[in-house]
Amino acid sequence: MSSLKGKVVFITGASSGLGALCAGMLADRGAIPILTARSEDRLQRLSASLQGQHEWFALDVTDNEQVTHVVKLVLSRYGRIDILLNNAGYGKFERMTEMNASEFENMMDVNYMGAVRCIKAVLPAMLERRSGQIVNVASIAGKIGTAKSASYTATKHALLGLSNALRQELRGTGIVVSTINPGPIDTPFFEMADPSGGYVGSIRWFMMKPDRVAKHIILAMEKHKEEVNLPYLAAAGIRLYHLFPRLADRLTYKMMNKK
Repeated sequence: MSSLKGKVVFITGASSGLGALCAGMLADRGAIPILTARSEDRLQRLSASLQGQHEWFALDVTDNEQVTHVVKLVLSRYGRIDILLNNAGYGKFERMTEMNASEFENMMDVNYMGAVRCIKAVLPAMLERRSGQIVNVASIAGKIGTAKSASYTATKHALLGLSNALRQELRGTGIVVSTINPGPIDTPFFEMADPSGGYVGSIRWFMMKPDRVAKHIILAMEKHKEEVNLPYLAAAGIRLYHLFPRLADRLTYKMMNKK
C-alpha cells in the first residue's frame, strides 16, 4: 500500500505536463489530488481521465486573494493539505537586451511569488498539525546559468534559495521542504520558451521524458527526500560547477549555450 494513500495533495500548474502526470500517479496511489491551474477546460479534461477522489479549481497563482480562497475551501472540505506541489511556472529564452523588464516581473510573479503565496496559504495549517510537505519544482537552471535564460534562471534560483532557507526554518516542525531540480524535459514548456524549436532540436538527445521526472517527484513525496537533481549526469556536473565555477564556465560555454 502506498504511503500516499488518502493524502491530500494540492497541485499548482496541474492542467498539463508534470502537474497532470503527477496528478494521475497520485490518483493511482490512492491520494486525493487537488488540481489547480488557470485553464478550466484542461482541468475538466484531466479530471475526467482520473480515477478516485479528486477535485479541481481554476486558480491563478499571481492572485493572492484567489490562492487564499481556494486553500481555505480545500481546508474546509478535507481538514488538511498534506502536500503542496508548487509546479506552476513558465519560461522564455531571450537575451537581456531583447526582453522587456515587465517580462522579468511577470515570470518572477508566477515562478517565485506564486510559490510564496501558496506556501504562506498552506503553512499555518501544516504548522498547527505539525505535519506536511512542501515540494517546489525548481530547475537545474537555478544552479547553473546559461545565456538567454537570465530571467528564468533568476526565478528558479530564487525558488531554490527560498526552499533552502525555509527548510532550515522548519526543522523540528514535522514539515519537509523538498526541491526538484530537473534539466530539460519534453513538455509543453518549450512551446513558449523556445517557439522556433531551435533549442529543443539541439538538446533533444539530453531531454528527459516527463513521466520519468514525475516518478521522481512522487518518490520524493513517498520518501520525504529534500532534494532531487535530474538527470544524474547534470547532478554530477553541478557539484563540479560549484567547486570550480569560473573554470566550468569557460570549459562548458559552447556545450551549455544552445539557445
